Amino acid sequence: MLTALETSIFDSIAGLPLHPLVVHFVVVLLPVAALGLILEIIAPKLADRYGWLTILVLAVGTAAAFVSQQAGEALALRVGEPQLHATLGRMLPWAAAALFVVAVIWLPLHRRAYKTLEHRSGASTATGILAAVLALIVVALTVFVAHQGATAAWAKVMVPAPPTVSATPVPSPTPSETPSTSPTPSTTASAAGFTMAEVAQHAGASSCWTVVNAQVYDVTDWINRHPGGADKILGLCGKDGTSAFQTQHNGQADPESELSQFLIGPLR
Repeated sequence: MLTALETSIFDSIAGLPLHPLVVHFVVVLLPVAALGLILEIIAPKLADRYGWLTILVLAVGTAAAFVSQQAGEALALRVGEPQLHATLGRMLPWAAAALFVVAVIWLPLHRRAYKTLEHRSGASTATGILAAVLALIVVALTVFVAHQGATAAWAKVMVPAPPTVSATPVPSPTPSETPSTSPTPSTTASAAGFTMAEVAQHAGASSCWTVVNAQVYDVTDWINRHPGGADKILGLCGKDGTSAFQTQHNGQADPESELSQFLIGPLR
């Protein structure tokens, strides 16, 4: 039986996530239309020439914003939900829709005023100001949503390379200085495994251990890099996170691959 995710028309197209495909229309069309509308409100002659074209571009961008928001929800079921990106992303389509409605009201009022009065009327001025304010909100929201989405997608990839340090020759130790070959305490602990009592001692942001499928992971470095937000990781610190992990990511290769790099030993 297919899951809701598998039957969602917003999940993927040709095997690729739909969200990153559609979002490019949003980040281009909405700011272009919103800024164009502001220019037309300031310069009436531009509205006479390009007013309806701007509204058409705004309509396409608004539709793309709604599709992108739904596709983002579907993608979040697979990779987790970046909280701020998701919150702003749910607001953007409605802000764009409000701008579209006001723009459709403003343009006929503007044209009628200049045709009969040869200057702005009170109604066209009021709707023009409202449209300009909404246009600025749409541009700002688009920038913030795009930035948060890019951060969630690329922050963990674009990690600065560590500086190269040339090795300094070290004198060979004398027989009396030869180090012992016995394992260090951390090596011994890793081989023998960890108890839940030991895991529970690492229950904060400064040191966060968790258990998934009887394996212990030190996910401290993943807290601020997790696409779904730091709170999702902090909620697993010092406890068995198997149920939460499987509920969110069961059967998904990418989250399991990400988790594997933080393995420090088995649970005993």
